[in-house]
Order: sequence, then C-alpha cells, then structure tokens
Amino acid sequence: MSTLPANLKYTKSHEWVRSEEDGSLTIGITDHAQQALGDIVFLELPETGRTLSAGETCAVVESVKAASDLYAPVAGEVVAVNQDIVDTPDAVNADAYANWLFKLQPTNAADVATLLDAAGYAAEIAQA
Repeated sequence: MSTLPANLKYTKSHEWVRSEEDGSLTIGITDHAQQALGDIVFLELPETGRTLSAGETCAVVESVKAASDLYAPVAGEVVAVNQDIVDTPDAVNADAYANWLFKLQPTNAADVATLLDAAGYAAEIAQA
C-alpha cells in the first residue's frame, strides 16, 4: 500500500479532500479505492454549480471491474470539475493523489474537521 499523504483528509467512502487557500476543497479518490476498483475507464462528475449535501452521491467512477459511487465529503457547491481527468480517466490509475476530480466550496468550512486524518483512514482500511 502506498503512503497516505498527511496533508489530506479522508472519508470512509474512500474520497480524499485537500483544503485550498481560497477555502475550497479539492476532492479525488484514494489510491486504496483505485486499487480496489482496478483500471478506471470512465468518470461521471457533478455539474459545476450543483449544491451537494454531505454524504450525497455526486459522481460515478467506472472501472473494468465495477462502477462505484462517489459521495460528497461535506455539504457545499461544486465550483470546478477536472475536465482533463474526464477525458483521460486512466490518469487516476497512475497517481490517485495527483489527479483531482472536482472542487467544492463548503457550506461550513468547519465540517472538514469531521473527516478522517491519514492515520484514521489507514486504520479504517486496515479493518476492511
């Protein structure tokens, strides 16, 4: 298993979250999720401007093995989508942490503190 970046927060549903200086959140899937899914071949990401509730299904990742839903880590508005990754979804296979999927402007920035840190996520996936 690869080392989990300590600067990120994580969800039990295998999304990673990076807080940006402008207050937005950059979201992707973890390497653990990518390895479990296998080669990613298609991504369906949320529309810019969509308002999400925490835990709401907002995207789909399809691999050669399965399709998996992605969930909003916190409530907020989608402010950007990584069109490059939609066009080349296999880039996530090479480096899940270097390839973000979408950005969210959180409704309440303090909600990020409720997410798992690297140690918490490592413990979570060790139990799986």
